[in-house]
Amino acid sequence: MNKSSQTQKYWSNAAMTTSNTKGFKIPPIIWIILGVILILSIPRIMSFIKFPDTIFVEDNNDNNDIGILGTITETKQQAVEAYSRGDFLAAQNYFQLSLAQQRNDPESLIYLNNSRAKESVNLLKLAVVVPIGSNLNIAQEILRGVAQAQNEINDKGGINGQFLHITIINDNNDPKVAKKVAKKLVKNSDIMGVIGHNASTVSQEVAPIYQKSGLVMITPTSSAKGIPDVGNYIFRTLPNTNAMAQTLANYALENSQKFAICYDSTSLFSRSFKNTFSTIILQNQGQLSPTVCDFSAVNFNGDKEIREALNNGADTMVIIPHIDGIEKANLLAVKNRGRLNFLGTSVLNTIKTLEVGESMEGLSIVVPWSAKNPLNQLFATSARQLWGGNVNWRTASAYDATNTFIEGLRQGQTRDTLQQAIENPQFSTNTINGIVKFLPNGDRSVKGIIVQVQPSKHQTGYDFIPIEP
Repeated sequence: MNKSSQTQKYWSNAAMTTSNTKGFKIPPIIWIILGVILILSIPRIMSFIKFPDTIFVEDNNDNNDIGILGTITETKQQAVEAYSRGDFLAAQNYFQLSLAQQRNDPESLIYLNNSRAKESVNLLKLAVVVPIGSNLNIAQEILRGVAQAQNEINDKGGINGQFLHITIINDNNDPKVAKKVAKKLVKNSDIMGVIGHNASTVSQEVAPIYQKSGLVMITPTSSAKGIPDVGNYIFRTLPNTNAMAQTLANYALENSQKFAICYDSTSLFSRSFKNTFSTIILQNQGQLSPTVCDFSAVNFNGDKEIREALNNGADTMVIIPHIDGIEKANLLAVKNRGRLNFLGTSVLNTIKTLEVGESMEGLSIVVPWSAKNPLNQLFATSARQLWGGNVNWRTASAYDATNTFIEGLRQGQTRDTLQQAIENPQFSTNTINGIVKFLPNGDRSVKGIIVQVQPSKHQTGYDFIPIEP
């Protein structure tokens, strides 16, 4: 019986007992005590009934740094309870059993390795900040890359003999929440570095906090211009907006004449990509439609925007949604009914895009990495064997970010020496996913590739297939 059903049974029995009690008056002091107990119990009760598939995990230097992502099995609950009471050997056994039931659950693999780290006592800590509350799928994609890198290094005995521990934190892709997270992390001297954040708007807000306090931040998913320019403690493991927009614009100019753009004016990444892409198109004698299409507009409906783009002579629409606004991009595709060609950004590289089906067929997007690219086959195969399915660029980029920290921690195990190691022009890390090396401003020297939504060759439905730019 799960905890929520146990709670329901308890309250049912309590009500029954009260209704069957005759002539008995409970003293006021008892009511007061019961009231205090109830108030103190609210946080724990709410953890089971509010947002059951989201968590906010904090490491308070004890065993309470664990939460639940997604569906929880009885075995995983047993693992959590063992971990929380400090029985790390039992927790390892239960997490292994849980992974046998839910192979693609990155949280269980991370906490399996955290149990190993806690049992050894000799450990190094990183934090990963992901949008669990606002976009669980994206959070899990990132966590799979972190978990895979952590598992690989711990299987080898750790970093110079010290096991890697990962603290998972949710920021909901919300700048206000993220700033609170950042301020807490910089005060926790056990945390050596931060993998994250996800959205560019969030990373822009928190980067100055990490920079000022001397805590290295490596974002695997924020590509908007200027984020690493905040300072020498800020890095990223994906191409920046300029590189991605240039790749998409080159492809676009070979296949289209006039472009309408639909973006999200509230998103830093969306605005940044739109402006860069537009500049490149105009510099190369391309044409832009005057169509106004803003996903964040209160009156956005998709149909009007498509008609306006067609009336203005556009043959292609570039769609640049915020990561938490993919549903509106999907609506736009359905309303389009194949009339306009669609181009887009790496934000659309999710299962949600493929689930739209035929309406998204032919969508071409620029991504930092593709499992179908022959150059990426070693990591893609390894990830598929571990998780039981294909992964996307977020997993690969998070894997690279984690391995960057691992290599840096081999060279220095304080915040300052870690930063000095990664900032060194000679620094690089070479894994099965290739070489990670940074430019002087903290950007990674790589460019994107084009993939297109096409019917899958090996299964039903659709897939992202690399095409020649």
